[in-house]
Amino acid sequence: MSNHQDSLYNKLNTYGQGEVYPFHMPGHKRNSQLSDSPYSYDITEIDGFDNLHRPRGVLKESMDMATEFYGTRRTYYLVNGSTCGILSAISAVVPQGGTILMARNCHKAVYNAVYLRKLKAKYVYPRKLPDLSILGGIHPKDVEDMIVANPKIKAVVITSPTYEGVVSYVKAIASVTHKYNIPLIVDEAHGAHFSMSEYFPKSAIEQGADIVIQSVHKTLPSMTQTALLHVCGDMIDLNLVERYLSIYQSSSPSYVLMASIDSCIRDVREKGPLGFIKYEENLVKFREKAEKLTHLKLLDKKILGKGAAYDLDLGKLVITVGSITYTGHDLHEELLKKYKLQMEMAASDYVIAMTSLNDTEEGFDRLIEALTEIDRDIRIREGYGQIKALKEDVAENDPTDSVDKAHKVKEAVVCMEVYEALDTETEVCDFAISSGRISAEYIYLYPPGVPVVVPGEMLDRATIDYLLKCKADGLDVCGQMDDTLNEIMVIKENWKEFSYGKNILPDGQKLLGEGYHI
Repeated sequence: MSNHQDSLYNKLNTYGQGEVYPFHMPGHKRNSQLSDSPYSYDITEIDGFDNLHRPRGVLKESMDMATEFYGTRRTYYLVNGSTCGILSAISAVVPQGGTILMARNCHKAVYNAVYLRKLKAKYVYPRKLPDLSILGGIHPKDVEDMIVANPKIKAVVITSPTYEGVVSYVKAIASVTHKYNIPLIVDEAHGAHFSMSEYFPKSAIEQGADIVIQSVHKTLPSMTQTALLHVCGDMIDLNLVERYLSIYQSSSPSYVLMASIDSCIRDVREKGPLGFIKYEENLVKFREKAEKLTHLKLLDKKILGKGAAYDLDLGKLVITVGSITYTGHDLHEELLKKYKLQMEMAASDYVIAMTSLNDTEEGFDRLIEALTEIDRDIRIREGYGQIKALKEDVAENDPTDSVDKAHKVKEAVVCMEVYEALDTETEVCDFAISSGRISAEYIYLYPPGVPVVVPGEMLDRATIDYLLKCKADGLDVCGQMDDTLNEIMVIKENWKEFSYGKNILPDGQKLLGEGYHI
């Protein structure tokens, strides 16, 4: 291994031996006692070690064990992350050029599948959680309305839980899709631990989904890039799933990663729910202490029944900032620089701390002590009067209530299919005045990688202002060609430039967006 001071290995080694506590994935939390050096078992498909793409020996036995443990029709190991599972699942159930219904807050991997397969995408939008900038769940009624309106839909894809831990009413959604003989694919990347304990929500595996994709590395003690694809429903063609897995997965799968999956599943299977008791106790204690905070608040189960939120993963610590001047980015930076606590991500008004059964009691104590001090400082600066009031009334846990238009997410104006927008003639436009133009590229915050803007959608003033604010707040705005967000690629439409005061518009014609183009 290289000894260069600025090498990736030395940088990782320095970070691993430092004082920063990891409230981020992967779920093994850099516990060096879990394994020895990976170099000692980094091999290829040699005699006696089987082949992931044609398993007949030790890998088949390992995946059989996983299949039995999860109670699925078939469970496959993934070494290219949940991304390859999502690509394979969609490719296996939706024919080239077919129509798919997808949640608008799906991961970018779903959009990539839409592009690669030239699919016609129809969107179902998550509801909004009242008084929060966090999206809720997908409403079963919204799914059925879209299926009725678009009878050519071949599959439905949703993300549950969301990055913030919000779980949709998967059982009801599955009942809807099956009523129309349509398979349901659930991106459960952040819910690999759901099956392990009753403290957490029920997995989509148990709720009727046909294909479920989980990232083992996110919340369980497994290495980054490890995931599982579970086939649960009888309407799925296993041969097609395996065909596309052989396309989207590496032909030289890492035995280090496959061993990590095998070891992880065997470990949680042997320990059972008892292995999660200490983790649950730490979460309960932390949340009890956090209730005393005044400006900083934890997302909790008071949201259930609102915004189509059916359940919530309490292992996700979503810390909202009830402050006028203090942002989520500020909280993220202070926790890291002053308290040596690395969060998973920062949004405009909240941060996420990822936890797992490998988190220590000391780690939780350090976090609550830091939050208590920060909360006190905000209180001294701003006073109680500026605390964002959160409604304390708890609605019944029934996400099938009547549609509340106030909690509907603003729908995008889709002008072109994704594959059309990515493969057509484009031009550069000043992002600040791009309202009314059709985007030719993605823009998303990373993490989690859910597109705010999708190719083929019309840009609007609210979205532009939101992304500019995210950039100004120090958030990681990605996807676009221009990292500075000064310019954006848009569809070339031969619009003529004009300036205010020089051009007179025909009677009744309205300006598009800012009016800089006509």
